[in-house]
Amino acid sequence: MKKILLPTDFSENSYKAIEYALKVYKNIKCTFYLLHTYNPTVYQAEYLIGSPGLIGLGDVMRETAVSRMDELKNKIETEHPNPKHTIKTHTVFNTLLNEILEMTTSEKIDLVVMGTKGASGAQEILFGSNAVSIIKRTKCPVIVVPDSFEYEAPKEILFPTDFEITYPKKEIEGLLQIVKQHQSQINIMHVRTGNELDIVQKEHKKQLDQLLVNYATFHDVPDNEIIAAVNDFQLKKKINLLVMIQNKHTFFERLFMEPIIKKIGFHVNVPLMVIPQL
Repeated sequence: MKKILLPTDFSENSYKAIEYALKVYKNIKCTFYLLHTYNPTVYQAEYLIGSPGLIGLGDVMRETAVSRMDELKNKIETEHPNPKHTIKTHTVFNTLLNEILEMTTSEKIDLVVMGTKGASGAQEILFGSNAVSIIKRTKCPVIVVPDSFEYEAPKEILFPTDFEITYPKKEIEGLLQIVKQHQSQINIMHVRTGNELDIVQKEHKKQLDQLLVNYATFHDVPDNEIIAAVNDFQLKKKINLLVMIQNKHTFFERLFMEPIIKKIGFHVNVPLMVIPQL
């Protein structure tokens, strides 16, 4: 039984992400946890001490959230009936990040699937700070679905890597489950830095090849900025899912931090799966 956490703010964007998860895992037995967090916009000292004007505000917000969550669950079960899927709801007073971190541990969540608006211009970074924080701190894979994405099965997957890290078998097996389900092809893209792979990199490449045997094709691309390389690859080949390993010692951190993002524009228009290196 796969456990998938689906944060929602009841927006169209978050519903698209929910639908994506339901479709990707339509033939797999899953429990989906719908999560909505709420807190008053006036969550300050006066709220904590029980300001007369704010008494009962939390109860009203909770009742509204629970009602909307029930409606969402009914909508999912009506529009996407599936005997393999169980839907559970969780509405709580907390920040989204804190509750996700708590639930991924307490419920032993296998995957988080969430929606977010992608970059819409050269001045914007990839995702909002909320999504970036969740990606960086969650100890399980996260799939982020861009606002503009219309569902496509993950048939062609792009996996950029520099072979500088070991690959976590458990999380890679989560990717492999998607691949086997959809008979996908994984395009492993190595961006050359001008030097041949060293002994350690060759060993890591061999490890990845063994984990993804029969499903992977390796590509060597010229020395380039990783963002530009990913963008170029997407132009040449139809990609349905982008996969990366989250590790502070690799180009993943630069993907979010370097100013070059604002110059080149990292316009991901397909879901991004981020796998933590534990």
